[in-house]
Amino acid sequence: MLLYALLHLSGYAVTLDDIRNFRQWESITPGHPEHGLTPGVETTTGPLGQGFANGVGMALAEKILSGMFSGSDWNPVDHFTYAIVSDGDLMEGVSNEAASLAGHLGLGKLIYLYDDNCITIEGATGLCFQEDVAARFKALGWHVQRVDGHDRATAHKALNKARRVTDKPSLILARTHIAYGSPNKQDNASSHGAPLGEEEVRLTKEKLGLPPDEKFFVPDVVREHFAKRANYLKNKCNRWKRNFKKWQADNPEKAKLWDKLMTREIPEDLSNRLPTYKPGEKIATRNASGKALQTLAETLPGLIGGSADLAPSNQTIIKSSCSLCRDDFGGRNIHFGIREHAMGSIMNGMALHGGFIPYGGTFLVFCDYMRPAIRLAALMKLKVVYIFTHDSIFVGEDGPTHQPVEQIQALRAIPNLRVFRPSDASEVNVAWVEALRRDDGPTALLLTRQNLPVLDRSKLAPADGLKRGGYVLKRERSSPADLIILASGSEVSISLEAAGILEAEGKSVRVVAVPSIELFAEQPEDYRNEVLPPEVLCRVSVEAGRTECWKPYVGPFGEAVGVDNFGKSAPASVLAEKYGINTAHVVEVARKVINKFPEKMRNLKDKIKNY
Repeated sequence: MLLYALLHLSGYAVTLDDIRNFRQWESITPGHPEHGLTPGVETTTGPLGQGFANGVGMALAEKILSGMFSGSDWNPVDHFTYAIVSDGDLMEGVSNEAASLAGHLGLGKLIYLYDDNCITIEGATGLCFQEDVAARFKALGWHVQRVDGHDRATAHKALNKARRVTDKPSLILARTHIAYGSPNKQDNASSHGAPLGEEEVRLTKEKLGLPPDEKFFVPDVVREHFAKRANYLKNKCNRWKRNFKKWQADNPEKAKLWDKLMTREIPEDLSNRLPTYKPGEKIATRNASGKALQTLAETLPGLIGGSADLAPSNQTIIKSSCSLCRDDFGGRNIHFGIREHAMGSIMNGMALHGGFIPYGGTFLVFCDYMRPAIRLAALMKLKVVYIFTHDSIFVGEDGPTHQPVEQIQALRAIPNLRVFRPSDASEVNVAWVEALRRDDGPTALLLTRQNLPVLDRSKLAPADGLKRGGYVLKRERSSPADLIILASGSEVSISLEAAGILEAEGKSVRVVAVPSIELFAEQPEDYRNEVLPPEVLCRVSVEAGRTECWKPYVGPFGEAVGVDNFGKSAPASVLAEKYGINTAHVVEVARKVINKFPEKMRNLKDKIKNY
């Protein structure tokens, strides 16, 4: 409500009626601020610690862009990043991850006011939180000050001092009282979320010198103060625009770069620039992604990112660039450290700031560490790319702690997150281009550690079929097909081998590649029926992960081959045999489905008859 009130007073399109509709259906003032819904809201916050880490991403973006466009009398990117953070924010682990990186990089234009009111929902922070916050942040490389949060002059002085510290981010610990001015609810935990009530509001207004019976009252002096400030900022904005026009004229090459970064321009022929592969060539999809990244980085100056300390494994290094560090922000390789959650939230902040298309990598199994940030990226429709490698039990000897089983399905469950699990290097290229062309949400690329054969597209359907989520990769020999095999990722080549064996036995088999099951579900019904003819009821799905999401597609007569339990530590070849993620087992299951079909059909007819 503080933010909505400030936006209203600052002249944004947030009216008093909007404020009266706080938390109501279809209002623009939901319980927690949402980017893209309410004018002036720069990021979606509410889950504690996310805004803290977003701010680090914004400050990092400012630092990089400032370096790119400096060198003249005037720099178009020169701003501070401010936030108000709470006890709860500082308790969440993501804030410590992000604070650690911000201190390491020396992001001196990042300034946070810590609303230190010593209260959480359950009571005093002393119930669970007694650390010396100032000492912690000093140890993390921050500049730290303490002030009385209700003394505006002192706070103003502290902000000015923080702005002069250019080599460290700043934290201002502002001791405050929750429900300040309320005679009976000040410093009370119930004031965290519960309304004060009409009588207490009246008493609070009396104590603060406001008309006690006026609802949604704004004193004239406050409106005058904000109007004066708005006029000052409008003039400042107009001055920036004039300077920017002159800068564009004086720096034509930098102006071109600016346009490329701010529009996130994607060349029409981007696909044609990517590496090509020979059919039968074996390459892990993580390596194909790494090769694609090199070309993409040459073409797209705003593509920037790194990994949670796994860049050599994730293949996320831009080889033509150096590493970004405290002394050189000209690099495009960000070392996020072993901080997956902060990485995801910092990427969100960079995307929100503008100028960049951030990407970040880790092993698929560790996407769980950054899930809250992924969820918010999807909610905010941000253009960020996740590179998740080592995408199945075929990680092998590292064992079940590193073998993703449920993660594929868990990512698919996030609304507006597009998940691609490419079957070969050619599909990787298409997936990357689709991720970069997408402007309404994030994309996850799920990639293999093990080598996969490059599919012969002269005999099979083009990899462009990935754009529709699922497509007929290999058509049946005669129609209608006896069986449809659906698969994603590394299991597509297994399915093709199985189809070959079954066809040698006289069966007619269609193979459908489904690199993005949720994108396929969004396609028109006639297309889905074309790919999966309703009359072909014998179906088998193959994916090295949990099987629930495939069951609607295989139906009551089919079988889902997958991994519904945790893995084991063993060589990948042994795991393939033990878990049945191999050609022999797929053939065995397919035969069973075809042979049992008449019996299952009879049983169904009997059930219908009895019903």
